[in-house]
Amino acid sequence: MQIFDIILMALIVIFLVLRLRGALGRRDGFDGNNEKNSQNRSQNERSRSAEDDNVIALPGARTPDGEKDQVENEADADAEQYEGPLADGIKAIQKADAEFRSKDFLDGANCAFEMILNAYAAGDVKTLKPLLSAEVYSGFAGAIADRETRGQTLQETLVGIGKTELVEADMDGRDAQVTVKFVSEQISALIDSEGKVIEGDPTKVISATDFWTFARSTKSRNPNWILVGTGALS
Repeated sequence: MQIFDIILMALIVIFLVLRLRGALGRRDGFDGNNEKNSQNRSQNERSRSAEDDNVIALPGARTPDGEKDQVENEADADAEQYEGPLADGIKAIQKADAEFRSKDFLDGANCAFEMILNAYAAGDVKTLKPLLSAEVYSGFAGAIADRETRGQTLQETLVGIGKTELVEADMDGRDAQVTVKFVSEQISALIDSEGKVIEGDPTKVISATDFWTFARSTKSRNPNWILVGTGALS
């Protein structure tokens, strides 16, 4: 009888322990105090909330429909300023480079035109090199070297740019190419080693029309265009 009572009491104790564990839960791992654990949970929740708030769309992520529509509308309006093959060429460039806008491009082309003319006249090949294709740079650098060998000086002053307009635009594989017509007023004279004028007139402003072609790889992260061809009306 005593043995039966002992076994019965043991079963009751085991049952009570199991009930207590079920009601209070089981603690595993770090055994810190309740306040500290509560703080940790709050910090973790704040951390997850902060991470959610700081999600950044990586390049290539889908553009929200509203913004995408706005970009497409701006591109369409830009291309609609032109007609025929030129409009088609601009649309082809915008398809490869959604940020291309003709006005922004022409503003940059004006700056490049002035910078390149000034650098060429000064014989500044260091400034010219990153602005020109290898072929164009070779021609410019060769002419500068020839002037220096002969002791000649080029006096070139860009008085102003009267008109700038796009005349051609197209895609050549991954490369966008745009030809610009510059109508400008310049003073140009080539002076020999004795100070005599060989070509031009250092006192006369002339009107010049130049056609420059710029190119840029649409797959490159470099936003700069380079000069790949030049021409002028005789």
